[in-house]
Amino acid sequence: MMRLSDTLTSQKLEFRPSGDVVKVYVCGVTPYAPAHVGHAMSYIYFDVLRRYLEYSGYEVRHVQNFTDIDDKIINAASANGVSCEDLADSYISEYFEDMDALNVTRAHAYPRATQEIDYILFLLQGLIDSGAAYTAEGDVYFRVTKFDGYGKLSHRDLEGMMAGARVEVSGIKEHPMDFVLWKSAKPGEPSWESPWGPGRPGWHIECSAMSLRYLGEELDIHGGGQDLVFPHHENEIAQSETFTNISPFSRFWLHNGLLQFNENKMSKSLGNLVTVREALGKFSADAIRLFFLSSHYRNPLAYSEMGIAAQEKAVARLRGAIQLDDRSTLSISQLDPEPFKLRFLNAMDDDLNTPRALAVLFDLTRDINKNHSRGVPVEGARELLILLAQVLGLTLQSPSGSNQTVQPFVDLLIEVRDELRSAKLFELADGIRDKLKARGIILEDTSTGGRWTYQEM
Repeated sequence: MMRLSDTLTSQKLEFRPSGDVVKVYVCGVTPYAPAHVGHAMSYIYFDVLRRYLEYSGYEVRHVQNFTDIDDKIINAASANGVSCEDLADSYISEYFEDMDALNVTRAHAYPRATQEIDYILFLLQGLIDSGAAYTAEGDVYFRVTKFDGYGKLSHRDLEGMMAGARVEVSGIKEHPMDFVLWKSAKPGEPSWESPWGPGRPGWHIECSAMSLRYLGEELDIHGGGQDLVFPHHENEIAQSETFTNISPFSRFWLHNGLLQFNENKMSKSLGNLVTVREALGKFSADAIRLFFLSSHYRNPLAYSEMGIAAQEKAVARLRGAIQLDDRSTLSISQLDPEPFKLRFLNAMDDDLNTPRALAVLFDLTRDINKNHSRGVPVEGARELLILLAQVLGLTLQSPSGSNQTVQPFVDLLIEVRDELRSAKLFELADGIRDKLKARGIILEDTSTGGRWTYQEM
């Protein structure tokens, strides 16, 4: 049975969904700039979670939002001389291209804040009617003192939350920690009509509105980076549970560790980011994915180009094992893949322990190569390796279709080299091997003949 670390309870709990469909909500990006590798890390982790849930037989309903209106978008649009809508559309399109390139499975729905205004207003009116929210000079605020559980996700009380909170300076709030649900319009900014005057939604209310509308009153899993625990997810809980009078809002809260760059969190605001496109220009999607999955999702990780480059060789080892021809010559039992499968399942069931799961894949690869070189059938093991790699989102495809392009020529050179070796012309045979290696083509001599793999240079 799968167990997941729940931020709310600070415990690793047995995962049981509330119904037949696992309802997953993951906080999305604010599309005012290109997606960076910190985003990629988070969405790769939640992609693997979804893939494993589906592999385990669950039906998953996955929703991820776009915050397509806020101060950052307004400022970026103004600086670029375009509308907020055009700016957001451009970066949303780029986001999809980046995530597709990383083999991140698309969510079932991608609601956008600007397209959900009616439901946001409905939610706000309900909070005002209940006394949990109030209006002040065209703004709407949530009364944190009206929600007894405020602080339960971040495990702090109101006094402890004051330091470091995203608190807007305002003399009209009843309590310093009250947070804005609706912002009154400023000159020149996009706005929508509301019963309290023209304005736009606050950051937190949009996620409550979209998760309630698209997934219902109780989620199975709510995910995001650890930097969202407070105030964003804390405020989502307060809004949603107050509106529905149902607790818990989400059965599990999963938060991934943050990607660091030069000892700081990687973020657009700090200006220390590496975009997804920059990373993909240097490394394969599989190597980037392996780099992230080699660390547990809850741990912080330091971005390292050397670390990703090292994963290219690891990808080549996996790719080489699945490209083996099953040319067994011995009439003996094949390599048994079942123990590897059980180890993989145990690792993934233990709070999505991808480092341990990857270790299983490389152990399986080692045994496939060893048994294949002895002529032992490995087809079942190869099929399992392919399946488990897919669960982790690895494609193991040859870079740029290179194998398909050069395969006939390399096969011919291998035949020539085998003939040279048979004729004991080892110097010439080694020369062919070395020249191919210089071009990223790695030869290996086995009992069934030479085989080769491509390693991106």
